[in-house]
Amino acid sequence: FRTSLQNAVRGSGAGTAVGGASNVAVAGAPGVGASGLAYVLERGDYGWESVQILGDQTGLMAITGGEVTCEDNSAAGYDCEGVDLVAFLPVHEVGGGAGTGVKVNDIWGWTDETTGREYVLLGRPDGTSFIDITDPYNPAYLGNLAMTEGSRANTWRDVKVYMDHAYIVADGAGDHGVQVFDLTQLRDVTGAPVEFEETAHYDGIASAHNIVINEETGFAYSVGNSMGGEVCGGGYHIINIQEPANPTFAGCWGHEGTGRAGTGYSHDAQCVVYRGPDTDYTGREICIGGNETAISIADLTDKAAPVGISSASYPNVAYTHQGWLSEDHRFLYVNDEIDEIQGVERTRTLVWDVTDLDEPVLVKEHMGESASSDHNLYVRDNFMYQSNYASGLRVLDITDPANPREVGYFDTTPGLSNGPGYSGSWSNYPYFKSGTIAVSSVGEGLFLLRKRQIDT
Repeated sequence: FRTSLQNAVRGSGAGTAVGGASNVAVAGAPGVGASGLAYVLERGDYGWESVQILGDQTGLMAITGGEVTCEDNSAAGYDCEGVDLVAFLPVHEVGGGAGTGVKVNDIWGWTDETTGREYVLLGRPDGTSFIDITDPYNPAYLGNLAMTEGSRANTWRDVKVYMDHAYIVADGAGDHGVQVFDLTQLRDVTGAPVEFEETAHYDGIASAHNIVINEETGFAYSVGNSMGGEVCGGGYHIINIQEPANPTFAGCWGHEGTGRAGTGYSHDAQCVVYRGPDTDYTGREICIGGNETAISIADLTDKAAPVGISSASYPNVAYTHQGWLSEDHRFLYVNDEIDEIQGVERTRTLVWDVTDLDEPVLVKEHMGESASSDHNLYVRDNFMYQSNYASGLRVLDITDPANPREVGYFDTTPGLSNGPGYSGSWSNYPYFKSGTIAVSSVGEGLFLLRKRQIDT
């Protein structure tokens, strides 16, 4: 997202901002990682955004070779409860180096159904790292897929998976497009780490904040599109990926009246084949977007004629960021990325009853244990896994879906206060069959964690 200079500086963990010109600023971030970073900020159409990251990140050491149990709320110096540390690889051991590569961002996972091996796909400002975590105590960095030639490094990179292929986008990156990477290449890597090349490329968009994939239907949706191509008002640029290495344009739609510009800009979304209680939409492809100013619920079954079902805002909206459905599609859990910065006193999760998709109802504003900003959350079974920046991974029991209850945590940045801002855990991937939870932490690197058995 883009924001005010004050929020950008505060969110980066910066202590000072130096203006070199009216449209450029440098924010020092001594609290990011072990060495500190400097963010070069540029004023764009929608506020200030980070365009370059400067510094070195070599102070943290890997933790491998065996699980570190969380005892007395600590594991290897990291604050925790109910979550054990399986392994840790710092940024400089997963492809990050000096300059723009000194932090990580988004994360996803892939399980090779042929071999049973598990892999982490980890975004960085200038590329994507691939890590074999089949032996979670000794993760192995296999190599890097560099950003598209001619694009520029930037804060945001996102990756999702369909039929053994990864689809990668980057925001504010110029002419980046969608990189397609055949993940089966990871089976036979020798001489790691290696430099990979993309398998195919889709140029229907230039930059995008995120890519959403419905693995049941074989459609991808790039969202937050900008800087060229068919941007769709920042909404859903629909891509047919049923032939994984031959993506083709399938449609374009934005939920008018949502987003800061009113064009349907979507920051992130989840698209599912609907199996919830609203029988009007059974079997339809439903997408739920975090659209800056509201949640958006839409029927995208017909790619040529998507239909907006409903949208809804809420008190003290600041930036509707991302959300995830409960597995029975009855409830939706949503985070607002900058409401804590703008005065909401504790981490807030918005709980929506979406039994009737035409009329979503906000049933609870769950307040967390700290004031940290929330970023990405995912649901598996009766647990919600939240990446809440400075307070790290938070695990919530949602057996009572309208009343989440925190039952565990792992703080990836114990040296920082758990206040609002954008240092710490960016995202997590809790879907590996092994139970390993992969967590990215912006200035630190890759954490592999395991939640203990929790009685619900």
